Formats: sequence, structure tokens, C-alpha cells
Amino acid sequence: MASGKLFRTIIMGAPGSGKGTVSGRIVKSFNLKHISSGDLLRSNIEKRTELGLIAEKYIREGKLVPDIYITRCILSELDQIQAHSWLLDGFPRTREQAEDLWKQEQIDTVINLDVPFEVIIDRIRSRWVHLPSGRVYNVGFNDPKTPGRDDETGEPLSQRPDDNPVAVRKRLEVYDACTRPINAYFNEKGVLATFKGSTTDEIWPHVKQYLEAKLK
Repeated sequence: MASGKLFRTIIMGAPGSGKGTVSGRIVKSFNLKHISSGDLLRSNIEKRTELGLIAEKYIREGKLVPDIYITRCILSELDQIQAHSWLLDGFPRTREQAEDLWKQEQIDTVINLDVPFEVIIDRIRSRWVHLPSGRVYNVGFNDPKTPGRDDETGEPLSQRPDDNPVAVRKRLEVYDACTRPINAYFNEKGVLATFKGSTTDEIWPHVKQYLEAKLK
């Protein structure tokens, strides 16, 4: 990364699009701090913070944590790392969240991964998850070091019961409907960059080249 240059980017991508893998490569290649909304929420719950207790109550009741708490959590975290370049993953999830984020932070670019739904559905059929951490593996694509076991803890991996093709397609359609206004908003701001492809290895070189040019 160019010396002394702060860079703030967001990554968008449907479940199963390879967003986690691309995020990891961006963080490693460009020395960005990875901010995951899911990780932040889990951390607050584990630490029994005020936000964590509120979030846990909603999750226990099977409800979504309201936007206002997620936004407060993310913006507070970003406010504490003003001296760092970062990659934001899992937020925003609504146009209102995008607008709140834009008011506080100077976003340099939004990386949007566009992978065909049929490819994602096929990929998710072979997906295994370490439920406590949310780490995801794909057989034949991103295999665990030991079959059926998480790389970091050695604990068993599971397949989510709702990872069947019908349920996955429904989730993808919901994701598309939710994110279309967000992408439109960032496109209006001139920061949206969409990368199309079927695999991470196909998409990554273009993302890398794009970021290298932005960071000169």
C-alpha cells in the first residue's frame, strides 16, 4: 500500500460468492484491517457489552438485531480506528445503513462480487460450516485441512439444514432485493466497482489490479 495513504473499502457479495476468500486476500495483500459485522456482534455478545446483551436478546428470540444497534456498533468501531485503512464486510445491509455510513466515513471504493446464482447454489451444496465461529469451507474449492474438521479448533463441521437448493435460491433472491438499492446508492456516489466471474481465482486478479491502481 502507498505509504501514509488511508484507504477505506467495503466488500459486497451474496452468500456463497467467495466474499470471505476475497476479503482474506485483500486484507493480506494490502494490509487492511478487516472489520466484519458478524465478528463484531459475536465479540460484543461474548464480552457481555450493553450492545451484546441487546443483540443476544433478539437473537435468542429468533429476531434480527435492529438496524440502529448494528449501525451504532459498526460506526463506533470505525471511529476507534481512524488511523487505519480498513475493509468493511457484512455492512451496510440497507440503504439507510449505507447513508449513515457515508455521513461518517469517506468511502474510497465498494467491491461488489457478482457471481451467477446457479454457480453459488452448486457451491453451497458442498459447503461445510464451523458453527461457533462462522468459518466456511467448500469441498473441492476451499477444503478444510482435515476433512470434516475446523482448521483452527479441530471441532466438527456441519452442513446447515437450509443449505438445500430451494432455500438457497430464496436467500439469494432476498439478498439481491436488499442489496440492489445499496449498490445503486454507492453507484450514484461513484465508488461502486463490480467484478463478475464464477470463481474466486477468476475474480481475484481483477480485484487486485483494481486496488493496486487505486492505491498508487
